[in-house]
Amino acid sequence: MAKIFITGAAGGFGLPTALALLDKGHAVAGSVRHRSGKNASIAATLESAGAHLVEMDVTDSASTDLGVAKAVTLLGGLDVLFNNAGIGAYGIQELMSADEMARVFDVNVMGVQRVMRAALPHLREQGRGTVIYTSSLIGRIAMPFYGTYSASKWALEAIAECYRTELSGFGIESCIVEPGAMPTAFFEGMVTPDDPARETQYGEFAQVPGVSAQGLAQMLESIPAQRPQRISEAVVALLDMPFGKKPFRMVVDHTGVGPEIERYNRALHDVTHTVMKNFGIEQMLTLNA
Repeated sequence: MAKIFITGAAGGFGLPTALALLDKGHAVAGSVRHRSGKNASIAATLESAGAHLVEMDVTDSASTDLGVAKAVTLLGGLDVLFNNAGIGAYGIQELMSADEMARVFDVNVMGVQRVMRAALPHLREQGRGTVIYTSSLIGRIAMPFYGTYSASKWALEAIAECYRTELSGFGIESCIVEPGAMPTAFFEGMVTPDDPARETQYGEFAQVPGVSAQGLAQMLESIPAQRPQRISEAVVALLDMPFGKKPFRMVVDHTGVGPEIERYNRALHDVTHTVMKNFGIEQMLTLNA
């Protein structure tokens, strides 16, 4: 059984995934920003199920270094890192201030980089490990009103692509999980722009994001299969696959968008392999297992 560290363990994807992995017999440690307040009941649920919890803020390097080190100690090692902590953003792109965009990138991009820098020395030293990232279908395409969030996930995908090649020689495999929109509390904590003066310049169009969000919520409620448990099932399935044989990307969606993203992913896979072959470095796409 694997020793697994999950960031954002109290979130809509983190909680069911942690519980599913514990149920499979894995050792799990999870990070939460705070154990008290709104996370208190979730923390109690995780700990009663057997998870180790560490307080960690991925936007703070010192906190991340300490949190990852504590997780490794509690687990007695580390086999799998699940970079799951994230924050959403929604609104007309022009209305997003640079500071609001930076807040999203600080969690979704730099936060992942902080965790990787803290965890990778351990994984490289042991010569084996698995890194999983939570991305999104709109980490592959861009949709109106999700520009900032999409940009952060596009950046995450690029970073994961680089880590995939740069770590393969150290026996570290990489996987990206790409969920479609799910009905979780994630939507309640989204960064939204606060620029009423500029918003008035958009006239009636300024109401469209709100109407669109309501329509999405209604659609998701109408699709019972589109639930966060699908992510936990995907992660469990990935870890059940043989080491070095896992797909780099796994789409998780029941809204009908997934097959189109999978088609795009297959095309990119072929392009990436051809380009790297032309540069004589295609071996970096193969694990040195």
